[in-house]
Amino acid sequence: MTRPGGRWENWGRSQSARPQRVEFPRTVEAVQRAVAAAVAHRLPIKAVGAGHSFNGIAVAPGVLLDLRDLTGLVAVDVDRSEATFLAGTRLHRIPALLAPFGLAMENLGDIDRQSIAGAISTGTHGTGSRFGGIATQIVGATLVTASGELLRVDEDDSPGLLPAVALALGALGILVEVTVRCVRAFALHAVERPEPLDAVLDDLDGRVDASDHFEFYWFPHTDRAMTKTNTRLPESAPRHPLSSARRWVDDTLVGNGLHRLACGVAHVVPAATPPINELSVRLWGDREYTDLSPRVFASERGVRFREMEYALPVENVRAAFAELRELIRQRRWRISFPVEVRFAAADDLWLSTAHGRASGYIAVHRYWRDDPTAYFAAVEEIMLHHGGRPHWGKMHTLGAEALRERYPRFDDFLALRDRLDPERVFRNPHLERVLGG
Repeated sequence: MTRPGGRWENWGRSQSARPQRVEFPRTVEAVQRAVAAAVAHRLPIKAVGAGHSFNGIAVAPGVLLDLRDLTGLVAVDVDRSEATFLAGTRLHRIPALLAPFGLAMENLGDIDRQSIAGAISTGTHGTGSRFGGIATQIVGATLVTASGELLRVDEDDSPGLLPAVALALGALGILVEVTVRCVRAFALHAVERPEPLDAVLDDLDGRVDASDHFEFYWFPHTDRAMTKTNTRLPESAPRHPLSSARRWVDDTLVGNGLHRLACGVAHVVPAATPPINELSVRLWGDREYTDLSPRVFASERGVRFREMEYALPVENVRAAFAELRELIRQRRWRISFPVEVRFAAADDLWLSTAHGRASGYIAVHRYWRDDPTAYFAAVEEIMLHHGGRPHWGKMHTLGAEALRERYPRFDDFLALRDRLDPERVFRNPHLERVLGG
């Protein structure tokens, strides 16, 4: 978020900057003018959405474009089930914009505070072995290039560039509009329950393949997995939503209020972490309900944390998880935040973490007041050993040379960057590390 005085800070409070200039464009033309002015003054320029990336991908030391006002629905093609949004539109606003047309996004992550441009640019994803990340739903995009011109990419204009532009880390230009391939609105039948961790791991492949959307959380120092299984239903299916009171108790009181208190206690008294986690397993995630998809996919996250997530070949998830579990036991770390495991289909986006392979995601978190360095470094070593690719919006230590080995189209992307931004107008220190100068 941009604070008074021009200081910017991300949601996780792991990154901050004081840009030389901050602008709040309301129109595409205003973005073009901002890029032209930045070029004229030899200043780098970066767009920022909701600030939900944990690394420095959105840090803007020169000109910061805060896209909070570049928001809204531009057009809908009901026959083609496509909708075009301005780039700063927050994901949680989209369901209401699509509802009058009977449409919905095909899949969402478990957080919906991000802007649509930020979500696709960093590879945000949900779960479901037959579904890709949010960027795979993009069928068109318009960006302002370093020359200040508009570049439209879709099936009619430069279609070969779409796999690069749909997930581009903000390195090719400023996204101003995105066109989403939607589906007919649908409901989800949600079953959330604690189960024995070993039983879930023993049948993990079967659970993933049999479910539309399956994921699980594991609180370290416990032997239980918190499973979530969502089954897609027609919009007309009978609904049994959570009552307002139940949702408040589960998500606001327990999921945020008590969890924040528990993390605070564990930060001061680490030895209290195992019993606190045991209590969390008993209090969380034992419910069943049916509601429209946006009300099921996403949940409110009020407790600040830092996160690292790696995408692995799906066949390596169990082995990597077992090593992670053993690592925590051997090091005797006290970890108050759960480990999250999700899944996604293979895709062809050049910089997608699921490029060319069905993928499983293992995410580790630490309360924002706890130092994550040792934990994340040790987990990262395990993930790299199992062929992992780091989430572009989360914490990791890899640079361009290490990433090149993990992405078959990495050099193709760099060549396109050289063509669209030869002077590195959209650079920042993080992009210099992960993409090179």
